[in-house]
Amino acid sequence: MSSTQFPEVITTAGAVRGRREEDLSVFRGIPYGQPPVGEARFAAPRPVLPWDGVREASAFGPPPPQEPLGPDPVPSGGVPAGDDWLTVNVWTPAADAAAHRPVMVWIYGGAYKFGSADDPAYDAGRLSRDGDLVVVTLNYRVGIEGFARIEGAPANRGLLDQVAALEWVRENITAFGGDPDQVTVFGESAGAGSIAALMAMDRARGLFRRAIAQSVPGTFFSDALAADIAGTIAGELGLRPTVADLAGVDPRKLTGAGAAVSARMREYAHRWGPVALTPTAFSPVVDGEVLTTTPWASLEAGSARDVELVVGHNRDEFRLFLLLGGLLGRVDDGLASSAMGLFGPGPDAGQAYRTAFPQASAEQLFELVQSDWLFRMPSLHLAEAHAAGGGRTHMYELTWAAPANGGVLGACHGLDVPLTFGVYGGLGAMLIGPEPSPETEALSARFRSAWSAFATTGDPGWPAYESGQRLVQIFDTESAVAAYPEEASRRMWAEHRFASLSLSR
Repeated sequence: MSSTQFPEVITTAGAVRGRREEDLSVFRGIPYGQPPVGEARFAAPRPVLPWDGVREASAFGPPPPQEPLGPDPVPSGGVPAGDDWLTVNVWTPAADAAAHRPVMVWIYGGAYKFGSADDPAYDAGRLSRDGDLVVVTLNYRVGIEGFARIEGAPANRGLLDQVAALEWVRENITAFGGDPDQVTVFGESAGAGSIAALMAMDRARGLFRRAIAQSVPGTFFSDALAADIAGTIAGELGLRPTVADLAGVDPRKLTGAGAAVSARMREYAHRWGPVALTPTAFSPVVDGEVLTTTPWASLEAGSARDVELVVGHNRDEFRLFLLLGGLLGRVDDGLASSAMGLFGPGPDAGQAYRTAFPQASAEQLFELVQSDWLFRMPSLHLAEAHAAGGGRTHMYELTWAAPANGGVLGACHGLDVPLTFGVYGGLGAMLIGPEPSPETEALSARFRSAWSAFATTGDPGWPAYESGQRLVQIFDTESAVAAYPEEASRRMWAEHRFASLSLSR
């Protein structure tokens, strides 16, 4: 067996054998923790047990249990089976301990209830090759397994999984040609929210030097809210939200209970507030132990001032959810007014939005306030908090319109993912079309170049954000550095504080 075609690396737990794919060495499905089943169900991740011999690392590990992404169950064909939910994958130009290349670690999104690293959209070959980087992707527990507030279990198990994966990187990445002192975490949506949380967590201190947070969600739950949601989901099965009641339940039954509650979230608006009108019943929990406060408060206090940050959002974030919810072209003044009253900053938000955007239609107002509440203003406020806390911060906005469907989706949520990886399947195909245009490829190259430069030097290629000029990078057909373009929204939200969302009694 050729060592060139099948490279081997010795990790702290044992040897692994990967595959040479074009000019990269690729290792898939390496465990960083024990399977979180049996006695380890709902526990913090436990160190992986050593193995003898050489472990094959050519296939992705199985995805964590999760609700189906659509109305139909997840098909069994092609989905790896097993309980090894906690695995990492590595793309490297050379598995050479002397190389010391910068390392990028991807944390996927998915509303804290979907996602796995075997998604073809997260193939890191192009990013690793073009940036001369070691790129790591990982699985972490989502939904009930990772984020439900279960009595007798630590909160935020999904975040604890991410910490364990970063500890694996610190201990092992040198053997794969990476530099453990040059680690950048990057992620989108729930992945970006996870990164914001990691920046606020003592347990993650020192595990990464830089961070890229793409479309940070503003939803962090109070302990009481998270416990009430977990009780509602467990109640679907006639159980309590405790380890004693849930640890022996098949994960597929639990995800089914979660899906049932997700389907009728609006029924709980009187208790859960705006959360009941979002796509997910899960978010990081400010529990006082794993996560002691929100990222905005923590970063403003200087908790991560030694971490260099790139953070940004897309211009038309919520338009994707209009499409998925069947609301494009169907939003009237009543829906718009309700949304502005529920999601806007303060009791007069409806009038404030109408004054700030006098030409906006009802649908545009409906979209704007939810884009601001869910992604745009949380991302902006994270940049401002980190800068105020003494951290170096760079901000961006993607304004390039997705070319598929006649451009109706604009610069919607998720559009930055195919641009980041230069991979256009899955969601990328829906947004970009069957074949990327030269314009698409040029913008993707600009993204990858900026992210690679930041991971290598700490400078993505545009000035740091500060509260005076508020300079940001605009990603578009003609990219440019300009003052933050969403000034009307910024002013409306200037006094708002993104606190943990509370339970209404």
